[in-house]
Amino acid sequence: MQKLQQLYEGKAKKVFATSDPDLIIQEFKDDATAFNGVKRGQIAEKGIVNNQLSCHLFRYLESFGIKTHFVEELSPREMLCKSLKIIKVEVVMRNIAAGSLVKRLGFTEGTELPYPIVELYLKDDALGDPLMNDMHAALLGLASPDELEFIKQQATKINSILKDYFLGKDLKLVDFKLEFGKHKDEILLGDEISPDTCRFWDKSTNKKLDKDRFRQDLGNVEDAYIEVRHRVMGV
Repeated sequence: MQKLQQLYEGKAKKVFATSDPDLIIQEFKDDATAFNGVKRGQIAEKGIVNNQLSCHLFRYLESFGIKTHFVEELSPREMLCKSLKIIKVEVVMRNIAAGSLVKRLGFTEGTELPYPIVELYLKDDALGDPLMNDMHAALLGLASPDELEFIKQQATKINSILKDYFLGKDLKLVDFKLEFGKHKDEILLGDEISPDTCRFWDKSTNKKLDKDRFRQDLGNVEDAYIEVRHRVMGV
C-alpha cells in the first residue's frame, strides 16, 4: 500500500491518500490541544498510544458487529482506514457527570447518571462545536432522521460494550466522543477511541487518566496515557 499526498491535517492526526482510492492512512501526532485550540502543547508518544489503543478497540468493537473504518495497523503511529465522508455530527455519550454537562446543567462532577445520555454537537471549529438536537442536524442537511437514529443507536451500543470492557480494566468510562462517516453509502464508526476522545477515571480513586490532565494542568499527562494503554492492552 503506497502512501501518497497529505489530504488533511487536524489537531491530533494527519490523513494521507493511498494508491487505493477507497483507503486512507491516519497518522497520529503528539500535538495536544484544548478549548478549541486555544491551549496547545505536546504529549510525548501520545500519537503512538492513541493509535495502538484505537486499533485495539476498533478490533474489539468489530467482534461485536460494530462496523468501523479500521482496516489494519501499519506502524506505531499509522492506521490504514476506509475512506469516509465524515458526517458533521459529533456524538457524545455520557455515563457520569463531567465537563460541559457540569457547566451547562449544574450537575456535581462525578454524579453517576441513571442512564446514558446521548448528545449531538455540530462539528464546526469556527462555531465552537455547539450542542444541537436531531431537528437542527436534519435542518442543516447533515443527516436524515433515519441516519441520525441509526447513529444514536450505534453510539448507545458502543457505549454499552466499552463501558463494561473498561470496567473490567478498573477504568470508569465517564464520557466519550464518537464520529461517523459514509463509505460507499454505509455508515461506519470513524476517527479514534483514546484518552484524547474519552474521559477515563480510575475505578477506585476516580483519578483522571485522560486529556483532562492536560486541560486542567494536573501533570503526569504522559503517564496517564501510558497507564490506560497498559491496563487495556497489557503493554
